[in-house]
Amino acid sequence: MNLKPSVNIFWFRRDLRLFDNRGLFEALSAELPVQCVFIFDTEILDLLEDKDDARVHFIHDELAKMQSDLEELGATLDVRHGKPAKVWKQLIGDYAIGKVYSNLDFEPYALHRDREVSQMLEQEGIGFHGFLDHLIFHPEEVLKDDGNPYVVFTPYSRIWKRALFDHKDEMPGQLGGSRRFDAYPSEGKQDHFYRAGPKALPSLRQMGFTESKVPIPSREVDDSTLRDYKDLRDFPAKKGTSRLGIHLRFGTVSVRRLARRASKLNETFLNELIWREFYAMILYHFPRVVDNAFREKYDRIQWRNNEAEFEAWCAGKTGYPLVDAGMRQLNEIGYMHNRVRMVAASFLTKHLLIDWRWGEAYFARKLLDFELASNNGGWQWAAGSGTDAAPYFRIFNPESQLKKFDPELKYVKEWVPEYGTDEYPDPIVEHKFARERCLRVYRDAVQ
Repeated sequence: MNLKPSVNIFWFRRDLRLFDNRGLFEALSAELPVQCVFIFDTEILDLLEDKDDARVHFIHDELAKMQSDLEELGATLDVRHGKPAKVWKQLIGDYAIGKVYSNLDFEPYALHRDREVSQMLEQEGIGFHGFLDHLIFHPEEVLKDDGNPYVVFTPYSRIWKRALFDHKDEMPGQLGGSRRFDAYPSEGKQDHFYRAGPKALPSLRQMGFTESKVPIPSREVDDSTLRDYKDLRDFPAKKGTSRLGIHLRFGTVSVRRLARRASKLNETFLNELIWREFYAMILYHFPRVVDNAFREKYDRIQWRNNEAEFEAWCAGKTGYPLVDAGMRQLNEIGYMHNRVRMVAASFLTKHLLIDWRWGEAYFARKLLDFELASNNGGWQWAAGSGTDAAPYFRIFNPESQLKKFDPELKYVKEWVPEYGTDEYPDPIVEHKFARERCLRVYRDAVQ
């Protein structure tokens, strides 16, 4: 009779690293040896439109690397494919589980999934323990004095920085010394893994996917990029951004380490990390924003939703070179420069009067760094319907944005080689006409 191994389980989700991993550190600090598990969740995978989705390939590659590292320690990673509830029934059958450890995820689906799994484990007498890892603060920590969430970024960011310390009279210049940035050296407890023979990962093909040719940005960012971020971040032809979005999304870097560096090198970059936390907090407290405008009256807007114009926008054939360059960059490498994202989103929602949810869904499909909270927040900001949103009467002029941020057309020429020739299309709509139409439609809806 084969006895089931007695283990604690660490469940990887959006924290694909063996170092400075809070939940993994806590698991490895407990008594039982730790078996690591990852589930390719078909509740998520079945919604993906592209079988060569670069994010699935990226996750698979990262798991293979971790598997190799664990095998060198005599341990293994147990990777499964299916619906989490069904997979956990299998795991309960395969292991004598003491406790399950994980890092918290605050997206609506993740909260629902974890409640379901936690209830199942509780019925088996198994504790389920979650820890804060992919954010610096839990969404319930940085709140107004009355306990309500902030809905404007500037006061939220000010209190966020103060909350890094137990004593609120500490100065922001000392941010780098906050205990919130302390590491959880899970890499120092490697002898606490459960020793088991290697387990094969399910292949991409077995899961119905294929390899992607989209290049993955490096997870390494040098100090000069962070230091110069404020000065260079708005110019898409320059290498002025970190490109760490996909690594923050899937936890292949530690946000604590990155925030600590940013606090010492460039507060503007730190503010971008705080924006990420702000939108995560908004989604947590106002989950209705997934399908609805944060400012409810903006759901009264009469969108045109012209499908041919939407297809032209998706393909980067609007006749506005900065918009088109951004969309082609997105389609080719799963990335779009943030300044261009704002211009492209504003163009879709205000020049073409196409529902922001259409654009949000397209970005969700294509972006390597897609995070529901940030994507939703960014699109609602552009449409004027979100927290801290641009006023509806503030409409980006894509031509003046081009002159200001790509004056030598280096970015445009890289992604729109036919620009300036007869092959490049005329503008899909005239700017002045589109602006006046947008103002009229928005005014009728929200006033």
